[in-house]
Amino acid sequence: MNDTTVSNVSLTRTVGVLNHHGEMQTLQIPTERALTVYVDKKEIVTLMTLGAYPEWLVLGYLLNQRLIASAAEIDSITVDWEVGAAAAKTHTGIVNFKRKTAKRIVTTGCGQGSMFGDLMDNISDIQLPPASITQTQLYAIVNTIRTNDSIYKTAGSVHGCALFQGENMLVFIEDVGRHNALDAIAGWLALQPKDSIAVNDRVFYTTGRLTSEMIIKSAQMAVPIVISRSGITEMGYEIAKKLNLCAIGRATNRRFFCFTAPERLVYGVEE
Repeated sequence: MNDTTVSNVSLTRTVGVLNHHGEMQTLQIPTERALTVYVDKKEIVTLMTLGAYPEWLVLGYLLNQRLIASAAEIDSITVDWEVGAAAAKTHTGIVNFKRKTAKRIVTTGCGQGSMFGDLMDNISDIQLPPASITQTQLYAIVNTIRTNDSIYKTAGSVHGCALFQGENMLVFIEDVGRHNALDAIAGWLALQPKDSIAVNDRVFYTTGRLTSEMIIKSAQMAVPIVISRSGITEMGYEIAKKLNLCAIGRATNRRFFCFTAPERLVYGVEE
């Protein structure tokens, strides 16, 4: 599959608003559009998305739902914004398609989060690599996100997610739903050359809360350390514990809480 993606749609729109002084002014707001995903002409799901990286989003969604095992199974992904559809074509079809899509769970994800039920049954199959993060690296990651140019700074109302290697940011994606941004990153990662990104020092960052869906999808990318500006849900916490995934929440400036796998966090700040 080609590793390029072109949105060809605007990500923000200018609107007139009335401010607290009763004066008219203009503001930027993020766009939101429906994207119905088809695989081999079968409808899978409709995602509400900003639309920045639709091919990565579709690929990552299919991977994270375990409908496909790798990007190599996909021949092409074609996005048509005029009809709001993305058509994915596989080389040989999806194995056990009906069984895999029979049970769907609607999640708490904004922008219509959903995942197929058998994901919860395969958690024990995930083995995360040994890894740790220093307190200095954690602060550097939080600062990188804080100073990064983003749609959120100009228009608000979006979530941002990023994949780091150590404290170096590899990719940053925003969408109306945090799970969409994560899926797009998963799609991007799947298109990178094999072994080009080491698995033992991957760190995932999200502005959104750490739900079970976010924890599972991070783990499926072989990410052992996840950082959130928000908190964590009970199910997210229990799954992170089971996977020995280090979940760090409420990370702003130099404050944070390490909820799980504290042995992966090395305390001490380098001056």
